Amino acid sequence: MDSLWLQGSTRIDSDQFTPGSSYDVVVAGAGITGLATAVMLAQAGSKVLVLEGRHIGAAATGNTTAKLSLLQGMVLSGLRSMYSIRQVHAYVDASRAAQEWLLGYLEGRGVPFQYRDAYTFATTAAGAEKLRTELEVSLAAGLEVEATRETGLPFDVESALRLPRQAQFNPMDVLRALAADVRSAGGTIVEGVRLMNVRAGNPLTVVTRRGDVRAGTVVLATGTPVLNRGLYFAKLRPNRSYAAALRLPDGLTPPPGMYLSAEPPTRSIRDYPGAPDGGASDGGSPDGRLLLVGGFGHPGGRAPSPKANLDELVAWAKGHYPGAEVTHTWSAQDYQAINLMPFFGKLPRGRGRILFGTGYNKWGMTNGVAAALDIVSDITGSPQAPWARTIHFRTTGPRGTSSAVSFNLDTQLQNVRDNAALKKKPEITEETTPAEGAGVTGLFHGKPAAVCTVDGVTCRLSAHCAHLGGILHWNDAEKSWDCPLHGSRFSASGKLLEGPATHNLLKLQ
Repeated sequence: MDSLWLQGSTRIDSDQFTPGSSYDVVVAGAGITGLATAVMLAQAGSKVLVLEGRHIGAAATGNTTAKLSLLQGMVLSGLRSMYSIRQVHAYVDASRAAQEWLLGYLEGRGVPFQYRDAYTFATTAAGAEKLRTELEVSLAAGLEVEATRETGLPFDVESALRLPRQAQFNPMDVLRALAADVRSAGGTIVEGVRLMNVRAGNPLTVVTRRGDVRAGTVVLATGTPVLNRGLYFAKLRPNRSYAAALRLPDGLTPPPGMYLSAEPPTRSIRDYPGAPDGGASDGGSPDGRLLLVGGFGHPGGRAPSPKANLDELVAWAKGHYPGAEVTHTWSAQDYQAINLMPFFGKLPRGRGRILFGTGYNKWGMTNGVAAALDIVSDITGSPQAPWARTIHFRTTGPRGTSSAVSFNLDTQLQNVRDNAALKKKPEITEETTPAEGAGVTGLFHGKPAAVCTVDGVTCRLSAHCAHLGGILHWNDAEKSWDCPLHGSRFSASGKLLEGPATHNLLKLQ
């Protein structure tokens, strides 16, 4: 499945990788965080190399719904349950700084975007009660939201919150502009080269399968840190969610704002404007104005059938827009900090020379840019923003500590359950050939094995995740192997797609 943004998108050329070369900064990851960091540093005079294991926009940024909003569902009341209002206010200030930077950049570069009012809506009495708390926390944190029941949605709501003049865009338009500016400032962007490790020294040694390069500073902008220092994989909950683009029949139009539900299953709604000339030169859709819906998510690797979640999302959309035709479906993975506040800054045991950003909780367009702003201030030695200082020195309350203990206990129990379940499944043999599009796990000569058939090709792999050995689950929507522990994902042939792992799956011997 390719997202609306990636399918048919003009490919961004890759520069040549030169082993043994030296850089002031090496950035791992070419999403919004990595490229925003790279462009700011390159324009400040640093010699920058961006390494991307797959292609630009391959992970969260190229699969986002791309809402640049300070109204973020129920995020603020969730934060308030764990932190003081001062820390929640700092989160809002960070989001506002990121929004101002990115909107200024888009306007200056002529990148298309649209202003839209943002809404969080509730369709039940319980959801409406949650919205009252979100309203109180939002106002206390300096966000001027208002309560309303007028949303423009094609169904009734119990209540809603509204924040005017937020923004949306095509994220690949943004990444394309950032990449061009990185290069025009002397930076280098290389696709298909994955950072595997960073060895200490002066300078640091960045290890890849294509050879090593040297760097004064390294930035990890990889969704979840690919170095285990600080054990952030144990502090992040991988969440997978789904999206679809639909062409509406004559007489129906998408609602006028950007929307997110207060209750589960999460339902996200926005439009994608069509280009006047039928093309996409202005950032619009060549198919005309489209409706984009998203949500129906679950912990990564733990849905019995991801395709069923996607089907449920599409059915919900068609139920409210009869006659709608699906043009694209896709999914995305994001990482939520267990204590809900994003992590960014200096990586532990990196001596201040390895920096990172993670835990954006599906709001990467603001949190990813906020992380970039703080990382750049650390590297350049410019004054740190007050919001960044407050977030860095946060203190997690008892609820946050309890959440962390519960998450890691659940992860261990998941591993125990998966290993026990393998012993009850049919034995994997050399003749095991799943049906087209299916994947199965079991024991092969006593060892966990994963076998799938995609496009007529049957692949036999180790069922152990290349990160910490979790038992992989088959994703019947993306035709991938997903780890239910920390979110690493692999293609049907075993190639690493995303997550904290740095290696491909082993082939069955």
